[in-house]
Amino acid sequence: MKAFDINSPEEELFDPLFKEKNLRVFIKRDDMIHPFISGNKWRKLKYNLIDAKAANKNHIVTFGGCWSNHLLATACAAARFGFKSTAFVRGEDINTDSLLFCRLFGMKLIFVDRTAYRDKPALFAAHFSDDPEAIFIDEGGAGENAVKGCAEIITELKTPFDHIFCAAGTGATSAGLIKGIGMNQVNMTCHVIPVLKGADFLKENIKQYFLTEPDYRFHDSYHFGGYAKTTPALFEFINHFSASTGILLDPIYTGKMMYAVYDLIRQDYFDPGATIVALHTGGLFGLLGMKEQISASIVA
Repeated sequence: MKAFDINSPEEELFDPLFKEKNLRVFIKRDDMIHPFISGNKWRKLKYNLIDAKAANKNHIVTFGGCWSNHLLATACAAARFGFKSTAFVRGEDINTDSLLFCRLFGMKLIFVDRTAYRDKPALFAAHFSDDPEAIFIDEGGAGENAVKGCAEIITELKTPFDHIFCAAGTGATSAGLIKGIGMNQVNMTCHVIPVLKGADFLKENIKQYFLTEPDYRFHDSYHFGGYAKTTPALFEFINHFSASTGILLDPIYTGKMMYAVYDLIRQDYFDPGATIVALHTGGLFGLLGMKEQISASIVA
């Protein structure tokens, strides 16, 4: 399977705050990899699709919510590389903007209630145990292949960085970055920003990919109330950042991560002279799920 070329530059951000604190701050633009298969979504899917082709599995079956960026990326990637795709969607049958795109890319959607959704292997077995071409890909693409794909980010960095930041929902991207730092013996600290409340379980999610305790920093005070929860302060930050840099952030993942970067800089968390890179994990279609809130925050 021939993949498209990665186009993920590092862009330096300029802000009077950075000059005041004597820091250089960059953003790794994984949102530029592809319009739909962007960010860590492609990183997580890449080796799953390679393995599927090698095993003659031509039907991708995965899971997500009605605004899932993973579902959209999977639908597009399946269409591009010659797979059929099916998704179990958590919740009632609705037609969000994201699901409309999934359908346009040929993905079949099966809506299930939240109780049934919790047991994903059982759902897969009930519907596709007799389909030899079907392959199970977990929600968000999490798993060993996702970690393997995300570890490659470290080898792409062209600037020597002291710190790298990423948002965390399942912990697979974070585990990949930490693994990539270790494999390449890079002197860099990974900072994990959970986007959901009560996220200590992510530490176990990350640890499962390592034989010994991994070394990283865990900042769990930037969830803004929980997954997909927001506050006016977060919207104000995202609006200002996007208007001053030309780079869009979403309020679910990247907005919370970048807010954390700026807040820690204000707190003098970093040594003067340090270089920082934030990983933009894409997912910008998540903005469409909060159109009214975003519009109201801009008007205000």
